[in-house]
Amino acid sequence: MLSHLCAATPALYIFWITMAQIAGQDDKEKTTALKDLLSRIDLDELMKKDEPPFAFPKTLHEFEYAFNDYGQLRHIKTGEPFVFNAREDLHRWNQKRYEALGEIITQYVYELLEKECNMIKKILPVDATEDEPTSFIYMSPDALSNPSKLLVLIHGSGVVRAGQWSRRLIINQDLDSGTQIPFILRAMEEGYGVMVLNPNENYLEVKKPSNSSPLPSPTEPSDEPAEKRERKDDKEGKKKREFYEKYRNPQKETETERIPIRENGSSEEHVLYVWDHFVSKAEAKNVFILAHSYGGLSFVELMNQREMQVKSKVCAVALTDSSHNIWLQDTSKGTQDWMQQQHCCNWVASSEPLDTPVDSMLPDCPRVSAATERHELTSWMSFHSIFKFFNEVLEVKEDEEAEETSNTVTTRSSSLKNKHQDL
Repeated sequence: MLSHLCAATPALYIFWITMAQIAGQDDKEKTTALKDLLSRIDLDELMKKDEPPFAFPKTLHEFEYAFNDYGQLRHIKTGEPFVFNAREDLHRWNQKRYEALGEIITQYVYELLEKECNMIKKILPVDATEDEPTSFIYMSPDALSNPSKLLVLIHGSGVVRAGQWSRRLIINQDLDSGTQIPFILRAMEEGYGVMVLNPNENYLEVKKPSNSSPLPSPTEPSDEPAEKRERKDDKEGKKKREFYEKYRNPQKETETERIPIRENGSSEEHVLYVWDHFVSKAEAKNVFILAHSYGGLSFVELMNQREMQVKSKVCAVALTDSSHNIWLQDTSKGTQDWMQQQHCCNWVASSEPLDTPVDSMLPDCPRVSAATERHELTSWMSFHSIFKFFNEVLEVKEDEEAEETSNTVTTRSSSLKNKHQDL
């Protein structure tokens, strides 16, 4: 109980001071001021347990976790899966701990891309100066030089970074379901070059300079215009809120500001930039794209910007529970037709058996079931079907090209024969 009172002391001190200030005001002003004060006091926060500092381990080993032979995250000592609620009744602290582990997981996946997949990091923008924020993508050594096939992987929005589909799956299930590594290794085995995009790495986050202000003292009524007074009251109200928050929440998160990465400030910008500077310059005759969730929206936006280039270079597109919308994104009739004509397939969250057709309300690419209702699992559950789809589309394309070549040769031969007869 004593610790609870100690934790509440700063806020109660403010309460007593403000009550003393209220005592000198008339009844109406007293009522208004008291309501304002009480509305700012969160009794649950005042009486909660002391929150431990947000100081967390920097490595998996320090967290006492490791991935086993099955790619599952397990506690080094107990062998148990990751436990989110490490401390009861401290949800915010547990969430911060989970996020700290997530950052370590991100670096771990980067290491796997470089060591197990032999991928190379490419800095963006390609002409970045030393003092500007940068992003990066990963590429296989033959990504630009492979003359046959190139696979481009685009994850969804949120905290995931290059090489990941879902942080939750990596932590709670395994590396195979949560990362893009199985897709990368399979693609390499089948002769693809590979590019792994990083569409959520859009800015550099830096700490804002501290700018704390003391609690403003009550002011006497003035004759200044009402509009000016309202603006002033709003400003003072904000200062009061910040002051109370400082004592109510002593571990307030550090305020930061974001410096966008040039030409990569959003997922859509990033995908367009990588297309212009890498994919469009790759020697591969057939480009394949696999995009999950918001990555599908970014791909459709790429088509809006580079429709003819995409049509001429991309062989097939696999989407997994894509969040694109051809109407809201104002796609052209040509793009819609191309997506419907065997070039594109969207594996969506559904309880139906794998690859079962699913109805769509839009004139969009075909939708089939991913055999799971979990959005983040749709990529992994569709793993084999996606590569089968790519191979089938490529086979059809090669057959058509062979037939065209045969027809051209036959026509040319007939033409030469006719000319010979004429002579």
